[in-house]
Amino acid sequence: MEVIVAQPRDAGRSHTKGAATVLLLFAAVALALLPTAASASAPTRGHVVLIGVPGLQWGDIHDTATPNLARLAGQGSSAALSVKTVGPHTCPIDGWLTISAGQRSQLRNGSCGLPPAPEGNAVPGFAAMRDDNAHNKYKSQVGLLGDAVHTGGGCTMAIGPGAVLGAADSAGRVDGYVPSTEQIPADGLTRCALTVVDIDDVFHAYIDAGVDVNGDQAQVAAKKRAAAVKSADTQVGQVLTSLPPDTTVLLAGLSDANVSAHLRVAIASGPGYSGHYLTADSTHTSGLVTLTDVTATVLHSLGLKQPSDAVGSRWRDDGAKPASVGTLTKRLNDHDVAAQSYSRLVLPFYLALVIVQVALYAFGTFALTRKRRRVLAATRVAALAGASLPAAAFLANLVPWWSAGHPAVVLVAAIVVAIGVITGIALAGPWRRSITGAGAIVGGVTALVLTLDVLTGSHLQTCSMLGYTPLVAGRFYGFGNIPWALFVTGLIIVTGAVAEWLLRSGRRTVATAAVIASGVLALVIDGAPFAGADFGGIIAIIPGFAVFAMMIAGRKVRLSRLLIVLAGGAVFVLAVSFLDSLRADPTHIGEFWKSLMNGDAGTIIARKLRGMLGTFVNWELSLIAVAAVAFLIFALLRPLAWRAAVLHTAYERAPALRPTLVAVLVTAGVGMLVNDSGVAIPALAFTVAIPLALVASIQAIGPEETTAPPPRSERSESAPAPKA
Repeated sequence: MEVIVAQPRDAGRSHTKGAATVLLLFAAVALALLPTAASASAPTRGHVVLIGVPGLQWGDIHDTATPNLARLAGQGSSAALSVKTVGPHTCPIDGWLTISAGQRSQLRNGSCGLPPAPEGNAVPGFAAMRDDNAHNKYKSQVGLLGDAVHTGGGCTMAIGPGAVLGAADSAGRVDGYVPSTEQIPADGLTRCALTVVDIDDVFHAYIDAGVDVNGDQAQVAAKKRAAAVKSADTQVGQVLTSLPPDTTVLLAGLSDANVSAHLRVAIASGPGYSGHYLTADSTHTSGLVTLTDVTATVLHSLGLKQPSDAVGSRWRDDGAKPASVGTLTKRLNDHDVAAQSYSRLVLPFYLALVIVQVALYAFGTFALTRKRRRVLAATRVAALAGASLPAAAFLANLVPWWSAGHPAVVLVAAIVVAIGVITGIALAGPWRRSITGAGAIVGGVTALVLTLDVLTGSHLQTCSMLGYTPLVAGRFYGFGNIPWALFVTGLIIVTGAVAEWLLRSGRRTVATAAVIASGVLALVIDGAPFAGADFGGIIAIIPGFAVFAMMIAGRKVRLSRLLIVLAGGAVFVLAVSFLDSLRADPTHIGEFWKSLMNGDAGTIIARKLRGMLGTFVNWELSLIAVAAVAFLIFALLRPLAWRAAVLHTAYERAPALRPTLVAVLVTAGVGMLVNDSGVAIPALAFTVAIPLALVASIQAIGPEETTAPPPRSERSESAPAPKA
């Protein structure tokens, strides 16, 4: 077999000292803001072999059945691999194109099959794939990896059709190609700096079994799959025995094998990898990395600079070492088990959430109409329990419910227990007799749970019913949009209760300062790279807490004041974004500044706007939002079968309640407009705020209210109803 291998490519005077200094400073800033690009003067170093095994999962790897894969996992470092690209599941071509670009890519308008056989050492139809992805929503630059290796003076070898896609330069060519591992010549794995190997037996098993991978979910016979995995293991062993010393070996199960999205296998062996779990700055999670990280890892291992169009982060050891290969595979497979359980249960959970909220509002309307003591008391307990449900959904992740024989039963039990504990605390202390006290406990617990979670790695959000899933790969750490909405709503509610207590004591200035301090705390928790690492949230927090502080201070909320606040907030957000972009590991906040400098910010904003508008077709979330607003307006603010609106009574007895609810509405509304989760943000914020408004209304008219309203003279001097 003739192997085609190309040769590697080579790579006035200032008037015053002050003016010169200024020019130097501007030059330094300009250089700092230039996008990173691959350097032609930095030659490749080392040797990297990337092995792609589409469809391989951690559940396929065992000591006896797959000895080569098990040995590689034991010697190297490993993680579960999120292979999400553009569509709902990733085909092999999508995975290879994503590695080529270092950004999510796909083959549009094509079948979910295997990559085409190359013509010579070129990919047929590559120009169309490249141009199509350059105009997708991610602007993927297919061919980036091959170009970077060539720019560094290295060459690329591809073994198997898919490998050509992954290693090709922007012209669609590799420097050397052989069709399969059986045909590798003696020096085929040592000639080039980058060797990419495609082992497609696992995916082939689905095709050979007659499974339509574009149809309904279907399973390949267990024996067929086991034989395919064993064949893949044998080929991996052949590759490993022919490598020179100090070779970096990266193995990725880079695509799904059918329409079911799963987490796949990621292994790194060689210099810098010593038997630990892998992590990356893209996930901040032990044992979890992404497909776009593969490109960054290859470039780093070759000593090449990472182009700005490649968005991933290199794989690295996280310091945790598994006790055995069996322990390793079980833990990493557990990531996928949790993700699959989430996928099966998330829709029923949201249906249950809709039913609970609508039933609560219907029962609350009935109770306020009848105004019977026992009915009102029961409604109050039900409302506290309903507002506790979001926090309970996160606390349920303290129990590994996904590993149980009946995960749905264990999940429901864990949520019910957590709701009972939170509701019991809200009703247990002296705060239960205050109009806003019980609600403050629920809001405070919600904010505290989510704050502690983002400070400790966001484990409660991962695969929580209200969190995020690595299968979608929208976010891996910090605040997701829905957790953020719940966090900030809970914080506003507990802040309002504190402000209420201070207003009753005649300390309006201190109450205003407390609101401002709470807003600053929210910005730190939400925006700090070590905590929330959230961009859209800090944009919404500023106007929400500004309105909150003005109303608590007794100031009228004028448009001119809001514009000043918004202008200052914009400067603050851009400054934070710029500073974060200077870090070696910028978060979403810093990435926005880079996009602004690259001219891509408009594309990102347009993508988020489309995503936001698209959420309104989600009937479950829209129904929650509409039902909550309707209940607020027609049941709490306007009298139906009673003389006075009950919420107005609560406003009179608790002067900070109106500013609290307005702050929630403003923050949730702005959050909806600036985040691609759209209507989900107010919908989930209302699941906490509106039930607690019902609790306050019942407490204001119920017999258990023991705190008399302040005298009229005191209300006029120390705690008048703030003006909106």
